[in-house]
Amino acid sequence: MTPSSQAPSASASPPPASGAGCVAGRAQITVSPGDPVRRPACVRPGTVVSLVLSPRTDGKRWTAVRSSAPALVLVTGRQVAADGTAHVSLRAAGTRGGSAEITVSAKEPDLAGTGGVGFTLAVTVTPYAREG
Repeated sequence: MTPSSQAPSASASPPPASGAGCVAGRAQITVSPGDPVRRPACVRPGTVVSLVLSPRTDGKRWTAVRSSAPALVLVTGRQVAADGTAHVSLRAAGTRGGSAEITVSAKEPDLAGTGGVGFTLAVTVTPYAREG
Protein backbone atom coordinates (compact mmCIF):
# COMPACT_ATOMS: atom_id res chain seq x y z
CA MET A 1 0.00 0.00 0.00
CA THR A 2 1.52 3.30 -1.01
CA PRO A 3 0.36 6.12 1.29
CA SER A 4 0.26 8.74 -1.44
CA SER A 5 -2.14 6.83 -3.66
CA GLN A 6 -4.36 4.96 -1.23
CA ALA A 7 -7.30 6.46 0.63
CA PRO A 8 -8.05 5.30 4.16
CA SER A 9 -10.67 2.61 4.51
CA ALA A 10 -14.29 3.70 4.44
CA SER A 11 -15.40 0.99 6.88
CA ALA A 12 -17.33 1.99 9.96
CA SER A 13 -15.23 -0.09 12.34
CA PRO A 14 -12.66 1.68 14.52
CA PRO A 15 -8.99 1.38 13.55
CA PRO A 16 -7.06 -1.45 15.15
CA ALA A 17 -5.23 -0.53 18.36
CA SER A 18 -1.93 -1.48 16.71
CA GLY A 19 -2.44 1.12 13.98
CA ALA A 20 -2.18 -1.50 11.23
CA GLY A 21 -3.74 -0.04 8.12
CA CYS A 22 -3.23 3.57 9.17
CA VAL A 23 -1.86 5.85 6.47
CA ALA A 24 1.48 7.60 6.99
CA GLY A 25 3.14 10.37 5.01
CA ARG A 26 0.62 11.65 2.48
CA ALA A 27 -2.92 10.58 1.67
CA GLN A 28 -5.65 11.75 -0.66
CA ILE A 29 -9.32 11.20 0.15
CA THR A 30 -11.83 11.91 -2.59
CA VAL A 31 -15.52 12.39 -1.84
CA SER A 32 -17.99 12.13 -4.72
CA PRO A 33 -21.75 12.70 -4.90
CA GLY A 34 -23.53 9.66 -3.50
CA ASP A 35 -20.69 8.76 -1.10
CA PRO A 36 -21.53 8.48 2.62
CA VAL A 37 -21.65 11.85 4.40
CA ARG A 38 -19.40 10.50 7.16
CA ARG A 39 -16.14 8.65 6.62
CA PRO A 40 -13.52 7.38 9.07
CA ALA A 41 -9.80 7.78 8.43
CA CYS A 42 -6.82 6.47 10.37
CA VAL A 43 -3.52 8.31 9.98
CA ARG A 44 -0.12 8.36 11.65
CA PRO A 45 1.27 11.52 13.31
CA GLY A 46 2.59 14.08 10.84
CA THR A 47 0.47 12.79 7.94
CA VAL A 48 -0.71 15.36 5.40
CA VAL A 49 -4.17 14.63 4.01
CA SER A 50 -5.55 16.15 0.80
CA LEU A 51 -9.34 16.04 0.94
CA VAL A 52 -11.03 16.53 -2.44
CA LEU A 53 -14.78 17.11 -2.35
CA SER A 54 -16.47 16.89 -5.75
CA PRO A 55 -19.20 19.41 -6.60
CA ARG A 56 -22.53 18.68 -4.95
CA THR A 57 -25.51 17.63 -7.05
CA ASP A 58 -28.00 19.59 -4.90
CA GLY A 59 -26.62 22.98 -5.98
CA LYS A 60 -25.06 23.71 -2.60
CA ARG A 61 -21.45 24.87 -2.46
CA TRP A 62 -18.74 23.80 -0.02
CA THR A 63 -18.32 26.85 2.23
CA ALA A 64 -16.33 26.20 5.41
CA VAL A 65 -14.09 23.60 7.07
CA ARG A 66 -13.62 23.14 10.81
CA SER A 67 -11.61 20.80 12.99
CA SER A 68 -13.01 19.76 16.37
CA ALA A 69 -9.42 19.47 17.65
CA PRO A 70 -7.06 21.82 15.76
CA ALA A 71 -4.16 20.85 18.03
CA LEU A 72 -4.50 17.30 16.73
CA VAL A 73 -5.66 17.76 13.12
CA LEU A 74 -5.18 21.23 11.67
CA VAL A 75 -6.89 22.57 8.56
CA THR A 76 -3.97 24.18 6.73
CA GLY A 77 -5.73 25.25 3.54
CA ARG A 78 -9.05 25.38 1.71
CA GLN A 79 -9.84 26.32 -1.84
CA VAL A 80 -13.01 25.98 -3.90
CA ALA A 81 -12.51 25.76 -7.65
CA ALA A 82 -14.82 27.45 -10.15
CA ASP A 83 -16.52 24.11 -10.86
CA GLY A 84 -17.43 23.72 -7.15
CA THR A 85 -14.75 21.18 -6.23
CA ALA A 86 -13.31 21.88 -2.78
CA HIS A 87 -9.66 21.09 -1.98
CA VAL A 88 -8.84 20.91 1.72
CA SER A 89 -5.40 20.35 3.25
CA LEU A 90 -5.11 18.75 6.68
CA ARG A 91 -2.09 17.99 8.83
CA ALA A 92 -2.02 15.59 11.78
CA ALA A 93 -0.03 16.51 14.89
CA GLY A 94 3.58 15.40 14.91
CA THR A 95 3.53 13.12 17.96
CA ARG A 96 0.10 13.11 19.59
CA GLY A 97 -2.61 10.54 19.17
CA GLY A 98 -6.36 11.01 19.44
CA SER A 99 -9.35 11.80 17.28
CA ALA A 100 -10.88 14.82 15.62
CA GLU A 101 -13.86 15.47 13.39
CA ILE A 102 -13.34 17.56 10.29
CA THR A 103 -16.67 19.03 9.23
CA VAL A 104 -17.26 20.62 5.86
CA SER A 105 -20.28 22.90 5.51
CA ALA A 106 -22.33 23.50 2.41
CA LYS A 107 -25.03 26.04 1.56
CA GLU A 108 -26.84 27.59 -1.36
CA PRO A 109 -24.56 30.22 -2.93
CA ASP A 110 -27.27 32.91 -2.99
CA LEU A 111 -28.53 32.48 0.59
CA ALA A 112 -27.11 34.29 3.60
CA GLY A 113 -26.41 32.53 6.87
CA THR A 114 -24.59 29.40 7.82
CA GLY A 115 -24.84 26.18 5.92
CA GLY A 116 -25.39 22.73 7.25
CA VAL A 117 -22.70 20.10 7.59
CA GLY A 118 -22.37 18.35 4.25
CA PHE A 119 -19.52 15.97 5.08
CA THR A 120 -17.64 14.76 8.16
CA LEU A 121 -14.23 13.10 8.18
CA ALA A 122 -13.65 11.28 11.49
CA VAL A 123 -9.87 11.24 11.80
CA THR A 124 -8.05 8.99 14.25
CA VAL A 125 -4.36 9.78 14.71
CA THR A 126 -2.58 6.62 15.88
CA PRO A 127 0.99 7.08 17.18
CA TYR A 128 3.68 4.54 16.41
CA ALA A 129 4.24 1.94 19.11
CA ARG A 130 7.16 2.61 21.41
CA GLU A 131 9.68 -0.08 22.02
CA GLY A 132 11.38 -0.53 25.32
